[in-house]
Amino acid sequence: MKTFIYNIGYFFKEAIRTIKSNVLSNFISVIGTSLILFLLGMVVTVTYIGNEFVSKLEQEAEINAYYKENLNNEDIIELTEVISNIEGVTDARLVDEEEAKSYMEGMLGEEAKILELFDENPFTAYIEVRINLSTMDNVIPEISRLDDIDYVRDNKGVLSQLNGIIRGIEIFGALIIIAVGITTLIIISHLIRQGIYNNKEQINTLRLLGASEGFIGFPYILVGLLLTLLGGLIGTILLLLLINGSYDLLGNGFLFLPLPDRGLMVRYIIMFIMGISFILGLLGSLFGLSSIGKNN
Repeated sequence: MKTFIYNIGYFFKEAIRTIKSNVLSNFISVIGTSLILFLLGMVVTVTYIGNEFVSKLEQEAEINAYYKENLNNEDIIELTEVISNIEGVTDARLVDEEEAKSYMEGMLGEEAKILELFDENPFTAYIEVRINLSTMDNVIPEISRLDDIDYVRDNKGVLSQLNGIIRGIEIFGALIIIAVGITTLIIISHLIRQGIYNNKEQINTLRLLGASEGFIGFPYILVGLLLTLLGGLIGTILLLLLINGSYDLLGNGFLFLPLPDRGLMVRYIIMFIMGISFILGLLGSLFGLSSIGKNN
């Protein structure tokens, strides 16, 4: 360890020299890596926002349970309590006829005047049940089996679509991460191999002087790390500019959108992009180092 710390200055000098030996190629690689990581960051950001949005929608997911007309107030209160205690139900409350009518008027907007044609309120009371989407398939049949429940309007198609959105976002994000990872590994591995090839005489000289493979290869690991971290930093800066601009636009023009906390999301994105940059740089460098024995 003492020897490693003593030689750290040499390692960084060699890494910088290797980068300078082919500035144009390394510059293009950094720009390419930054754009790739920027794309990854966009996908991660959209996935993060999408999960937050769907999570909030999940909290609002509800079904309507219509009870039999012969129930009295005490029976309705007891039934509501029974439903609220079912596993997967987050809340249950009674919606009376007037509230049901007001809710429909809000949905119809200007067309609500059609309700004036009715002499009496055409809507019936029901129990509004908010559920956890993951337990939807168990909750709906259990409520339907209750003796005092006449029928359940479950909006199952809408709820299933929400579940589909969650899975789609997760699958798409995973595919992008895999694609970005493979692309970055190829780029960094190629750069390391090229650097090794350009310095093969120096590597052979170091071997003749008794240098270990770790001593010879560590500067090239630093090269991969420096290039990917620089690319990750550039990609992160571009992404933060985009996020801040988008938040200002959406925050002012679309107040109804449940956007996640900006500061928390930014910290998550920075840690993710820089962390994945470090991992990809390290792995790409190690793959590239595998060519030392073959090319020298």
